[in-house]
Amino acid sequence: MNERQNHTTTQDSSVTVIGLGPMGQAMTRTLLAADHPVTVWNRTAARAESVVADGARLAATPGEAVEASDLVILSLTDYQAMYDILDSATASLAGRTLVNLSSDTPDRTRQAATWAAGHGAAFLAGGVMVPAPMVGTEAAHVYYSGPDKVWEKHRAVLAPLGTPRYLGEDPGLAQMMYQAQLAVFLTTLSALMHATAMLGTAGMKARETLPELLSSADAIGAILRAGEATPGAALDAGEHPGDLSTVTMMGATADHIVETSTSLGLDLALPLAVQAHYRRAIEKGHGGDNWTRIIDSIRGPR
Repeated sequence: MNERQNHTTTQDSSVTVIGLGPMGQAMTRTLLAADHPVTVWNRTAARAESVVADGARLAATPGEAVEASDLVILSLTDYQAMYDILDSATASLAGRTLVNLSSDTPDRTRQAATWAAGHGAAFLAGGVMVPAPMVGTEAAHVYYSGPDKVWEKHRAVLAPLGTPRYLGEDPGLAQMMYQAQLAVFLTTLSALMHATAMLGTAGMKARETLPELLSSADAIGAILRAGEATPGAALDAGEHPGDLSTVTMMGATADHIVETSTSLGLDLALPLAVQAHYRRAIEKGHGGDNWTRIIDSIRGPR
C-alpha cells in the first residue's frame, strides 16, 4: 500500500468526536475498541485526558478536530452548542459528514441540516437510546435519519456504538423518535418518584417499595401487548374498542390517585395532568371507549 492509499484508508476509518461528557467519552472508547483512529475536542480540555490515555488524539481547535476525519460526531448539550463550537471552523466543513447525536427539537435538527449543507457538509441526526455505560453493548441502539447515501456510507463505522436503526431521509425523524422515547422515559421516572413519595408517607422505605414499582413498570409492555396482537394497529385504524379498560374506568382510577395524593399533601402536577386526559375524553362522550381514546386531546385540535 502506497502512502496515498494509506492516508485515504486512515481518513476513511478515522472519526472525530466533539463533546466529551460521559456519552462522548463512552463513544470515543467504543470507537477506539473497534480500531478506529479517534480525534477529540472538548471546550474543557481536561475532560479529554482519560480518552487520550486510551489512545485518542486531542485536537487543539475545533477546526483541527474537523479536519482530522471525514466523519465528525457531535455529543453536546443541544444544537446551539454545535453552532457555538463550529462557527469558527466552517471553512473546514466542506466534504465532511456531521453526525449530531445531541438532544434538541426536530425543527432545530432540520435547521441544522440546512446549515451544514450551506457549508458543504452532509448531515445525519441521531439519538442514542441508552446511558453512557451501555454504549457499545448488545443492549445499545441508536436511531439515525438523513440522506440514505450518507447513512449507507457511514453505517459500518457507526454500528459499534449500538444497533443502528435508520428511520428515513428527513433529518428530524431521528430526533422525533428520540424525544418520543424520552417522553415515555421521563414521565415514567416522575411516576416512579410520585409513587415512591406516596408510599413513603406510610413509612415505607424506597428500598422496599421501588423494586415493587419497577416490577410494575417492567410489566406495562407485556400488559399492552396482551391486549392487542399488533400494538398500535387499532390506533392507526381510529378504533378504540372498550371491551377491556374504558375511559370511564381509567378516569375513575385517575380521580382516586388525585384524591389520595391530595390527602397526603403531595405535588399534584403529574396526577392532575393524567386526570385531565380522561376527563376531556369523557366530556367528548367517549367514556365507553378504550383508554387509548385520550390520544384525541393529546393530539390537540385538528
